[in-house]
Amino acid sequence: MANQYCLALDLVDDVTLIAAYEAYHTQVWPEIIRSITDSGITSMEIYRFGNRLCMTIETNDTFTFERKGAMDEANPKVQEWEKLMWKYQRALPGAKPGEKWVFMNKIFQL
Repeated sequence: MANQYCLALDLVDDVTLIAAYEAYHTQVWPEIIRSITDSGITSMEIYRFGNRLCMTIETNDTFTFERKGAMDEANPKVQEWEKLMWKYQRALPGAKPGEKWVFMNKIFQL
């Protein structure tokens, strides 16, 4: 059974940095793609409005955020990517210290 999640994050509000961030996402490193799919994520989309990002993911039954986090911690290439991306990203107001992407609460479904 597939699960769906929606998460949000802000980018640094700088046109040049936003363009660079988008450029990285046109050619995501293959090791990052592999780490995503190996974790049980079957679909991922990121949308942007201004400096606000919205990411949707669909997962299979093997996926948990705890497992994905442990896999990411053990993967030096993922750590390198995350460090690089943090140059462009900014935590949302209300995020916990060190928290990047935050869950959005579903308030409607048709």
